[in-house]
Amino acid sequence: MSDWKIEASLLNDGERSWRSIAEELGISKSTVSDYLRSISTKKVIEKPRFTVDVLKASERILNISDLHAPYQHKDSIDFLADLNRQYKPTRIICLGDEVDKHRLSFHDSDPDLMGEGDELNAAIKVMADLKKLFPKMDILESNHGSLVYRKAKHHGIPRQYLKSYNDVLGVDDNWRWHFDLTVMLPTGQPCYYHHGKSADVMKLSQGMSMSCVQGHFHNDLSVKYWGNPLGLYFAVQSGCLIDDKSLAFMYNNVNIKRPIIGTSLIIEGNPILVPMKLK
Repeated sequence: MSDWKIEASLLNDGERSWRSIAEELGISKSTVSDYLRSISTKKVIEKPRFTVDVLKASERILNISDLHAPYQHKDSIDFLADLNRQYKPTRIICLGDEVDKHRLSFHDSDPDLMGEGDELNAAIKVMADLKKLFPKMDILESNHGSLVYRKAKHHGIPRQYLKSYNDVLGVDDNWRWHFDLTVMLPTGQPCYYHHGKSADVMKLSQGMSMSCVQGHFHNDLSVKYWGNPLGLYFAVQSGCLIDDKSLAFMYNNVNIKRPIIGTSLIIEGNPILVPMKLK
């Protein structure tokens, strides 16, 4: 993706005309307007609802599916390390549920699992391993990851009384938290990230009118495509990295479908699914 295209996308904020953008970039108005019209992101940038990060043409995203530490699959960190060596990602996005917080759940917790403090200490150790592997990471807020804030809200405790996510997990500000995230892919199309808004990620993608990646739904590791006259889009459901045999997931035993252990990547704008080879 040319540098002028990235600059044109950022300048296209709805406050200035395409002619003024062309003049600022020193490029003909027809060239600039044809490009901005072709990527069909004018609506998103004109009246932004989301933070839009523009990726470089060579960027490779590794998505980290739901870990639910300390109840993650025992090989999950090694699996992510292997993907890091193989694909050399330049951007890491955790899809949420990085920690499970089973004992803080609004549902009944299993008395045979560790208590709240021990559970948190065990999860912090996993996050330390993840931090060594990925010093910089974007993380999506999620139903398990945000349990402390949800519990506090339920009991009327203001956020000012609570530690930040980073402080609780013992990480620095290079781990950035988002409710949702939209990145501009090297193809010139936006891609929407959320922990999990719809059991049918295709419907989410079509509703957002852009490619989408989400987690949350453990029993699906898939990519689907759809198109319209403006382009081709993908919808990625990214599986999970849990230990399905843990007591923390006994609630899932009533389901016929089982969790699919694996994750996904976006390499130069193209989705890749990677299931973990289980022993």
